[in-house]
Amino acid sequence: MKKRRAVVLIAGVTALLLMGCERRVDPLSKSDFMLNTFVTVTLYDKDDPKILSDCLDLCRSYETIFSKTIEGSEVYKLNHRPASEETVTVSPDVGALISKSLYYSQISDGGFDVTIEPLSSLWDFTSLDPVVPPNAKIQEARKKVDYRNLKLERNTLTFLSPDTSLDFGAIAKGYIADRMKDFLLEQGVKSAVINLGGNVLCVGQKPDGTPFKIGLQKPYADRNETIEIMNINDMSVVSSGVYERHFVKDGVNYHHLLNPGDGYPYENGLVSVTILSELSADGDALSTTCFSLGLKKGMELLDSTDGVYGVFITEDGEVYYSQGAREFLVRKP
Repeated sequence: MKKRRAVVLIAGVTALLLMGCERRVDPLSKSDFMLNTFVTVTLYDKDDPKILSDCLDLCRSYETIFSKTIEGSEVYKLNHRPASEETVTVSPDVGALISKSLYYSQISDGGFDVTIEPLSSLWDFTSLDPVVPPNAKIQEARKKVDYRNLKLERNTLTFLSPDTSLDFGAIAKGYIADRMKDFLLEQGVKSAVINLGGNVLCVGQKPDGTPFKIGLQKPYADRNETIEIMNINDMSVVSSGVYERHFVKDGVNYHHLLNPGDGYPYENGLVSVTILSELSADGDALSTTCFSLGLKKGMELLDSTDGVYGVFITEDGEVYYSQGAREFLVRKP
């Protein structure tokens, strides 16, 4: 008897789920729009709509904490604090996210920078008529970006400059996905896929004991078109690319991966970086970190870090794998 193939389309990676006809529980899925993307949770071993609803509600609750644009969110309040307010007490979740963000800011020497908000808010990649910000404004904003102006001691955060503001866009989705996975495990779920836009987190494996199959999207192509398919068991797959949030002006592709050094999108020959890791927060941060470092240094970082793997695609279409990454390929070369 033939197996059915379900294809879940997402930005950067595609979940290709082979489902045997002998399945006792049909997959149960629910989606909602939040975090500026479509969030989908699919259960493979539980027929419980309440688990799905509660999991999506959890995601929404984190959005109201980490969003820099939702008035009243914790991050919004931090970014709009009085200039005289230097020291604040943050929630455990914000503290944990700042701590991990500072780590990746440090190891990338500021290539990944959690204080990039003054720059990121200048660029609008969702506008119907996007424009390149004036260089004078970019340079003014760039001077306000420096993760070293943050000091975190437990849940006490000190701003060393009144101009410092936060943007968790390069790590929050991964952190939220990890918390959603924790929730599903608490509910007894052993087989699920959490899909937050470009972030896919697999809970366990498929009910038949085989890995989930995750397709890596071919840059600039239809989302059905993949360059590779990978076997993923209880891991996260996160991609960052120049073809996701971007616009073209005068023949130049302006994308959302901004270089804190000059205020403009990175131009280093890369078009995408995909990270495989146990924790989605690490994968999220590393996809941006490795992109900022470029192919050589990004590869060196992954090869020196246990339990994380990367796939790099360059402008000329070449695909490069960090040590161990090829082992996840469905068809090994």
